[in-house]
Amino acid sequence: MSPCCLLALLAVISLTLAASPGVKVKLTDKGIEYGKQIGMASLQQKLKTMKVPDLSGTEKVPPIGKVKYSLTGMTIVNLGLPKSALVLMPGTGVRLAITNAFINLHGNWRVRYFRFIQDRGSFDLAINGLTITADIAIKSDETGRPTVSTVNCVANVGSASIKFHGGASWLYNLFKSYIDKALRSALQKQICPLVADVITDMNPHLKTFNVLAKVDQYAEIEYSMVTSPTISKSSIEFSLKGEFYNIGKHQEPPFSPTPFSLPPQDNNMLYIGVSSFTPNSAGFVYNNAGALSLYVTDDMIPPSSPIRLNTGTFGVFIPEIAKRFPGMMMKLLVKTVKEPTISLEPNNVTVQASGTVTAYAIQPNTTLSPLFVLNMEGSVSAQMNVTGVKLAGVQSLDNIFLMVLKVVVIPKVNARLEKGFPLPTIGKMNLINTQLQVLKDYMLIGTDVQFTG
Repeated sequence: MSPCCLLALLAVISLTLAASPGVKVKLTDKGIEYGKQIGMASLQQKLKTMKVPDLSGTEKVPPIGKVKYSLTGMTIVNLGLPKSALVLMPGTGVRLAITNAFINLHGNWRVRYFRFIQDRGSFDLAINGLTITADIAIKSDETGRPTVSTVNCVANVGSASIKFHGGASWLYNLFKSYIDKALRSALQKQICPLVADVITDMNPHLKTFNVLAKVDQYAEIEYSMVTSPTISKSSIEFSLKGEFYNIGKHQEPPFSPTPFSLPPQDNNMLYIGVSSFTPNSAGFVYNNAGALSLYVTDDMIPPSSPIRLNTGTFGVFIPEIAKRFPGMMMKLLVKTVKEPTISLEPNNVTVQASGTVTAYAIQPNTTLSPLFVLNMEGSVSAQMNVTGVKLAGVQSLDNIFLMVLKVVVIPKVNARLEKGFPLPTIGKMNLINTQLQVLKDYMLIGTDVQFTG
């Protein structure tokens, strides 16, 4: 688990600049708070592994004179980070601020004085008022994936109280103020490198960001950033490419994204805006791959339908079919002739498509005999209303093909849409409490985030 999962959501910086993104992602205060909680738990565990170096030296203690001492085997027995904040710094990055932290240590002491007198015992050290401030930079590597690093860190120990046990502990009490100072200095030197390690340890997790995600055997989608993130005091917004490509062949479509802005909503941790450019680029890709085609046979038509895919039904409209191919079943090939166009309006998705319907008679030996080809243009809305369909040449067949669209083609399209496509995520990141709105020119996904593993 990444120690600062929030940064995993924040840390995507673009390799190239473009005018408009296909996808926008906004992290709200709610998401920032969730990320902070996970990050602080990981940071606390890391700080508990802090190794405090042994201390030794010589001090002149009246009236005894020179006393040689050593403090060894110091281990952390308790550590708390009761108050912390993760602050967005507009235009720069993130600042981690921890206050009122405390550390309790236990260790062993040993002294030697008058050259031959030795004594030993144990001690307990309480560190209070510990503050840590770290500025974190967010950059991208050569693949467009995020990297993070600590650019500035300051740690201050407010107070240190040491209590000695056993032996001549009274002797240590004579110069414990020096010991307090030495221990505070040693701890302060250890804390910032550990914080830097925690931030650096995030990078392997950030490598899991799906900059390029496979959708199926035809397509993949790219989520690299097209501009630097826009950071405000309460949220951060990312502009992602959000473009489909044929696998292994990145060809740009003959259209570009239309600028859009996310609404000022903050009920969810995360908001993902998907513009019409993204599904339209998918249509471009699948059309180029020849994947927007479907064979329709009679067994795909509901049994209750009076219209069957056979030469008897179509012979009513085209008598020559029934004469030349009497009593035969038929097969229809529905395919696009160019990429479909998707438009988004409030609460409505409309797909406009141009295609052909090729009808075949199925011979007894299963070979196909072409009967006719019809050109088809029309639109399909998200409510499954098929409108404006025009079949060039044989207008009387409209009802048959409208029925085929409604009961066969649209359900197949819906089944594919229900599978969805990969969204920009990192590692074992789950989206929960997800809601979808269709707005002008884009779809808005409001969701909360949960990390597992």
